Amino acid sequence: MNLEIGTELPPFVRETGLENWNRFAAVMDEFVPHHMDDEAGKKSGMPGAFGMGNLQSSYMHNLIRDWMGEKGRIRNFTIQWQQPNLKDTVVTARGRITAVEDTSAGKEVALELWTEDNNDRRLANGTAKVVFSA
Repeated sequence: MNLEIGTELPPFVRETGLENWNRFAAVMDEFVPHHMDDEAGKKSGMPGAFGMGNLQSSYMHNLIRDWMGEKGRIRNFTIQWQQPNLKDTVVTARGRITAVEDTSAGKEVALELWTEDNNDRRLANGTAKVVFSA
């Protein structure tokens, strides 16, 4: 595995919309009207229903887990939501290595993370640290 600064993680891509949001809402017990109903979304100032912020977190976690496999452990994770995930878009979670440090626990890798949609909108920014055991 290439653990050099600047290395980009393979992207994690998902089409989004009511079908995905409904499954996520079922797991998270998050059946909030503005996530399920276009009219409720419009009352919130959006063009229609919009996705859950925590779904962006799950996309970033999937990105990290797919990349590190069983070799790593997520030590910390942060996220800042920037814009809503609008219905019928494709969301891509991306990341890159920003630092690598040898520690007593192993190699600690700092990541810059973000999600974006197919309309070139940055939806969320995040960071993570992953430790690969010695």
